[in-house]
Amino acid sequence: MPPQQETPVNSIVVPFETDTSPDLLRRLGRHEVPERWRAADRSAHAPHLVAVPGDDGEDWAAAALVTARPHTAYLKIVDAVGDVSAAVGAVVAHARRHKLAQVKWEGWTARPEDAAAAGFAPLRPPLAQAEDAAGPATGYVRWLHDGTVPEPPYYGQTTHFTCGAVTALVAQAHVGTLPGEGFDRRAELTLWRDATNFPACEPVGLGVAVRRAWPSSPVTVHLDTDRPVLLDHLPEKEQEWRALLQDASRADAGRAGVPIDPTRLSMTALRDALGRREHVLLLLSLARMQGFEVPHWVLCHAAVPGAVVIEDPWADAATGDTWVDAHLLPVPDPSLDTMSALSADGFRGAVTIGRPRP
Repeated sequence: MPPQQETPVNSIVVPFETDTSPDLLRRLGRHEVPERWRAADRSAHAPHLVAVPGDDGEDWAAAALVTARPHTAYLKIVDAVGDVSAAVGAVVAHARRHKLAQVKWEGWTARPEDAAAAGFAPLRPPLAQAEDAAGPATGYVRWLHDGTVPEPPYYGQTTHFTCGAVTALVAQAHVGTLPGEGFDRRAELTLWRDATNFPACEPVGLGVAVRRAWPSSPVTVHLDTDRPVLLDHLPEKEQEWRALLQDASRADAGRAGVPIDPTRLSMTALRDALGRREHVLLLLSLARMQGFEVPHWVLCHAAVPGAVVIEDPWADAATGDTWVDAHLLPVPDPSLDTMSALSADGFRGAVTIGRPRP
């Protein structure tokens, strides 16, 4: 959706604190802080209030609770209270001042007509989520640049270890080679079983599994190391047999005609692949976005000015993170470059999936 012209908004931005913010919000009158605002520890996502002063300059006419994952290029409105239109307009202006790519709005209390009037488009609801996931049934997005970003389906991984399989399935669903009725937990676990290095999916094994599942889709593995990967945290005896499985994956790749590119996939090359309407499954660490030094697969499927748009199949409910954060998530190129350098030697693993052949 193209950007709209906004009237300049006079706003106040203050940190959200569970012990002091309720007093600030009472300036709106008749409003009590929703319990969900305090139910999660949102401190890792820089929670803050964007408020619009009233005509008297003392009370607030509107306010929104705003959060975002670190090292990303968006803001998320959890709720807007008071004069909703004014609150949302203030958040959009706040995002523009910081040159962000996007504003999202969780659908806890947002009305579709209010979202549409503010220039937000509805997000497709998740096809699946983990049992402990917490999030609204609906969500909205507003891009702050010209043009549109095609929206793939959102599917939240239902286990702690199937992120690689889910990203591949989302990529295939996005290009139409996986029908909606075929995208379910059975498909998730079946593809994981074919790709796994127990329990993780390493790049070569994942690329081979994608080729087996969709022979018409060109696949290239990008891995700038010859050593076995994703094993450093395991005891030596556990590493040994998994390393043998990775050797077997390389042999499988040779037989299946899946090329393994030993050069490092640069952000420029990644953007070029997206420009060719290819999908890139990218291995990264969750340390910068979530605080966990855990390898994790995401899907890169579009690019906007200054950021790459990803699908993250996992959200951390304990921090107030939901599928609205993880879906259509813009990450600045430098942040993505840093996140996707793994282990002590900083290797990068990725799988590029080209457009299906006729």
